[in-house]
Parts: sequence; structure tokens; C-alpha cells
Amino acid sequence: MNDVCNAPGLLPVDTAISNMLNAINFNKAAETISIMHSVGRVLARDIKSDINVPGHDNSAMDGYALCLSEGLTTYQQVGSVFAGQTFEGTLTPGQCVRIMTGAALPSGANAVVMQENATVNNDEITFTGKIELNANVRFAGEDIAKNSVVFKAGRKLKAVDVGLLASIGISQVSVYETLKVAVFSTGDELIEPGNALPAGAIYESNRAVILSELNDSNIEVIDFGIIADDKSLIKNTFLKANEQADAVISSGGVSVGEADFTKEVLNEIGDIHFWKIAMKPGKPFAFGQLPNSYFFGLPGNPVSAAVTLDRLVKPALTKLSGNEHTAKLRLKATTTTLIKKRPGRTDFQRGIASTDEKNNLLVTPINKQGSGVLSSLSHANCLIVVPAESGNIEKNETVEIEFL
Repeated sequence: MNDVCNAPGLLPVDTAISNMLNAINFNKAAETISIMHSVGRVLARDIKSDINVPGHDNSAMDGYALCLSEGLTTYQQVGSVFAGQTFEGTLTPGQCVRIMTGAALPSGANAVVMQENATVNNDEITFTGKIELNANVRFAGEDIAKNSVVFKAGRKLKAVDVGLLASIGISQVSVYETLKVAVFSTGDELIEPGNALPAGAIYESNRAVILSELNDSNIEVIDFGIIADDKSLIKNTFLKANEQADAVISSGGVSVGEADFTKEVLNEIGDIHFWKIAMKPGKPFAFGQLPNSYFFGLPGNPVSAAVTLDRLVKPALTKLSGNEHTAKLRLKATTTTLIKKRPGRTDFQRGIASTDEKNNLLVTPINKQGSGVLSSLSHANCLIVVPAESGNIEKNETVEIEFL
């Protein structure tokens, strides 16, 4: 089996993400479901509209639809039209109808004047202000044109997308089957919350973060719990997870300790693509392939596990689900204090972003940056991304941040 764990140097973060995405082959089947259950699911086929939206020229407001007559300010009202109705007949220059928002524009009408600019004297309506051609008119197909592609395959549907699908008369969509992800943590020292805590033990928190982050309608999580530091148990867990899931995420056991069996097991049953990443927190991170799935080995330290899950695993899971990965938005902010860093690895430091009185974006690093200090990540609202080659960054310098 391929083992690059002992290769010199560390893999840059962007290279690691690129290598993972290039190695992953998407092969999920499609299923048809109601749009009412489609939020968070990924489209398997393009969606085209069979109709125009709006379906007809209509009024953008309550007022009067009229047939413009050059220089005329007083028009003859010849009827009215409400939403859901149509006006029979054709307006001629100098004629108007009372119209409500969304109502179909009568034939011959070429402008709508809001009711606040109209003075009513029986059937004579006098308008103030300049009336422009096509004012306050929404044209057929202005939002969505008939036969146009509304959504392309690979889109992860949002709630507003469901409304858009409903607006073109679609009740069912073809989506990819949900992604199955197996999760477990390794370590003799780990205890499930709710149990007594023996001396030397710690409560297991990584799975709590991982399972919560994967709480998505497009993901089916299979929780294997805590696995002791026993090579045969870890191997059997990987094999069972591989049979049931598309992706396997383990936490712990990818470092260099005597009881860290994950690397050893993966070398026996899988193919490790890379192991060490030039990032902090999160250097010990494994990615590779099992016979039927992909695996992601997260560090045991809680901050490292959470950051590598978000920055490395999520892009890969996005591709595995049929969705297109997009890079996280980075914004420039000014430091309010010194940021300590040694060159060599890309730092994702926890920070608190704020604005000053001029609405300039500022960022302050949290004091405790240790990879075991989970509270630092809980208190932060952003990560400060400091390039690998950078050293200390002084106060009032510009840095890039990613909001959490």
C-alpha cells in the first residue's frame, strides 16, 4: 500500500484541498422527491422553466394603467382589474383602468401611475408628474423566461429555491441520494459525557462537534462512538464503516504516539494519500481511500479537529455530495494588537472581529490559541488566516479573516 506519511516536509493547505478534490470521484445515484423535502439536497438534473415568470405583463403597484396620450394629464377611467382577473377590451389613448398590484396589464396599456399621484373626479382621473412609457410595468418573463435553465445540476437547494421551484409549477425534483458519513473517535482516555470521569480521563467532545457540524439534510451520519486504542478494534471499525458509508471520519490516532494505531491500520487496509499538513492547528491530518470509501483522519486535539473538519473535510464532502465547492469568503481586517506567529505553517488563529466608529473592520486575536483550548473557538467569531511564510504581525497591520 502507498505510504507517504514519512515524506519530508508538510503539504500546504491549498495543495491538500486540491489533491483531495482531484482524488475524489462522485458517483451518487439520483432519486425523485417532493420539493417540500428538498432543502439541503443537491440537484441531480438541470431545472428548466416551462413558463414565463411573471406569466403576463402586470402592474408593479396599486394605481392606474393607462394608454399614454402625449401631453394629456386627465384620462377617462373605463374599468378596473384586480389580481387574478383580466380586462376585456383594448385601451385607446386617453383611457385608463384602476389596477391592483400583480394584475394583468390590459391590452393597449403602456404605463402604470401610482394611486398617490392621481386625483379622482368620477370617471375622470387627473395625474400629476411626468408619466414615462412602461413606468411601473413588470413584463412577462422578466424574472424567469420560458425554457431557461433556472438551476443547474449540483446546486444545493435553499429554502428560497423551493419557493422559486413552486413558482414555476414544479412539485418534484431529482436529487442525489444522501451522503453517508461514518464517524468515530479513538482513545482509551475518552469518556462519553454523562458518565463518571475517572482520574486521567477526559470527556469526548470531538464527535459532538463533528456530528453537529454534519447535521445536514443531505448527510446521513453513522455514529460508531468511541473506540479504544486497540489495533484490532480500530481495524474492525474502519472495515465496518467502509461497508456502510461513502466517507469515514475518525478523530485521534493520527499522531506519532505509541498508541496511535490509525495510521498503521490505514496502511494495511487502505491507501493514504497524505498525512501531514502545513497548518496550525491541525498538522496531523490523514486523507486517503478505503476499498469502498474515502477516509479523513482528524487530530485528537479539539480545536485541531474542528478546524480541519471545517477547512479540509467539508470541501471534500461537498464534492462527494455532488455539490460544487466554493472557497470561503475572506475579508481584510486591521489588527488591534500583536499576532504572534512563527513562519512555516498557515495559521488559523481564533479572533473576534468588530467595527470601529467609521465601520472599518477590526480583528483581535483571542489570548489562548492552544489546539486543546476549545473555548477559544467557541468565543471566536472568525479565524485569522496568517500565511505560512509570515512571522509576527504587528498592531494596525492588515490581515485576512474568515467568519465562523
